Amino acid sequence: MQPNLETIIGSKDLYSVKFFGQLPDIDRNLLIKNHTSTHKTKLPNKELKFGATFSDHMLEIDWSNELGWQEPVIKPYGDMVISPSITGLHYGLQAFEGMKAYIDGKGKVRLFRPMKNMDRLNTSCRALCMPTFDGKEFLECIKELVKTDKDWIPNEKGYSMYIRPTIISTDPALGVAPPRNVKLFVILSPVGPYYPTGFAPIKLFADPKNVRAWPGGAGNVKAGGNYGPTIRPQLEAQAMGCQQVLWLFGDTLEVTEVGTMNQFFVWTNKQGEKEVVTAPLDGTILPGVTRDSILQLLRDEGEYKVTERPYTLVEIMEAINEGRIIESFGAGTAAIVSPVKGIIYNETEYEIPLDKSDPTATSGPLTKYLFDKLLRIQYGEESEPYGWSVVLDD
Repeated sequence: MQPNLETIIGSKDLYSVKFFGQLPDIDRNLLIKNHTSTHKTKLPNKELKFGATFSDHMLEIDWSNELGWQEPVIKPYGDMVISPSITGLHYGLQAFEGMKAYIDGKGKVRLFRPMKNMDRLNTSCRALCMPTFDGKEFLECIKELVKTDKDWIPNEKGYSMYIRPTIISTDPALGVAPPRNVKLFVILSPVGPYYPTGFAPIKLFADPKNVRAWPGGAGNVKAGGNYGPTIRPQLEAQAMGCQQVLWLFGDTLEVTEVGTMNQFFVWTNKQGEKEVVTAPLDGTILPGVTRDSILQLLRDEGEYKVTERPYTLVEIMEAINEGRIIESFGAGTAAIVSPVKGIIYNETEYEIPLDKSDPTATSGPLTKYLFDKLLRIQYGEESEPYGWSVVLDD
């Protein structure tokens, strides 16, 4: 018989909080609001750089293995005082999410599938042995923060408020162990298009020496440690004239992701079918909210065969050489959908068509269709049966 978790780690540790229900969870009814008396100056939309400007307020919730989740607090945006010994700094005990708020044509605030982000952040917490939380209660606190800083949301198509929920261990102890203290906080950033060039095709650098994630690792969660090591390969890609890295794995050159996005290829497969292929959620791939939305839309519309399976760069190069590649794109919260025009591998550039019927096009027709459709749904311009676009009450 294997010992249970309470026997292994003690009755007051974080696992017992969730498995044995001993400590308080997040409670929206305890939310405290401390509004700022000094408001920042807002930049014109055209001057916004992604993730460089922040709104007046932030949300903060502390947890300890003695008190559980404490009162949520909306407070003026500002620096945090932390110990230099916290395990969040030393051992990467930190995770985050990325989501957006939009202003629709009626002046209402909308979120896009926000519970998917709550669920994914809880998955990251479990992977890092950090306390989980009631996603619905936390989301209600986030909504209050967004409504507090509603006037920071750019009221223009293509612009939005980027929402960054983050959890860090604040346990001031040098030692690799589950944290006894954590901080969950949310900051807001008004943003425009992720790429300065807007909706324009990008080129990818495929280099097998750089690996983003591997079987048995944490590639399926948004842990901070997944992102820092990608900076150097990104600089190498830029030196090659590319905007993003196409992440590969193993001797077979298995395609995983692109940059910080999920990757899709549209081709005519060897059976003559029009197919959209992307990597499966095998533990190495981040379960993107945009990814899931695209797959749902494509399957419901039925024009393309939709396949989630392992596939290789060799297959892609073969399809390019045989003229079977139709188009390609990456997908994620920040960029939504990003067209891909080529891949550099082993000093050879493989061109990917954008739109064979229109030499002036900046993307393939399916890529543009998905970008426009998701944008319309996010801004409440198109009805959809899924309930993805969530309107915040005034």
